[in-house]
Amino acid sequence: MRLASLFLCLLLVPALGISQQSGNAVASPGLRARVTTNVGNFVIELDRGRAPLTVDAFVKYAKQGFYSGLIFHRVVAGFIAQGGGYTPDLTMKAVVANVPNESGNGLSNLRGTVGFARSNEPHSGTSQFYVNLADNLDLNPRATRWGYAVFGKVVEGMEVVDDIGHRPTGPGGPFDRNVPVQPITIQSVEILGE
Repeated sequence: MRLASLFLCLLLVPALGISQQSGNAVASPGLRARVTTNVGNFVIELDRGRAPLTVDAFVKYAKQGFYSGLIFHRVVAGFIAQGGGYTPDLTMKAVVANVPNESGNGLSNLRGTVGFARSNEPHSGTSQFYVNLADNLDLNPRATRWGYAVFGKVVEGMEVVDDIGHRPTGPGGPFDRNVPVQPITIQSVEILGE
């Protein structure tokens, strides 16, 4: 009887070890970015596996300090909060190159996800990003058109993003609407886990 109990314990111990290792692997955070603003911070988990070109561009800009001092220049309540391209005086900051559109990567524009902004030209994304304040399925690709590439999701501080989404907006610079009345400044974007 004691031998049978000992044998059973020996069989269970390796299984428990595997289970704990699997749990640790799932729980360990991947590549992340901490966005520090003058109204609070939030953390984005970046999905390099699904959007490698977009994540690499974002990481490169972050490591260069490109985003420091830029603002969220477009905030539409219940839609998106967009930043990463304009200075507080609403001058567009110069960028190096466009990033190929990775919107067909299987990631959807759901609340809390982060996507790469672009113009009507599908491959015109450069440095600007947005956080979805709601499920915005119309931004996803369709068989007849390109979508907007999701490359991450907010995993900490969504309440800060929601606060940004409720700030008063109006016209400013080249924009006839949706510019926060009080500037929301990106103080830094720090890459974590690399």
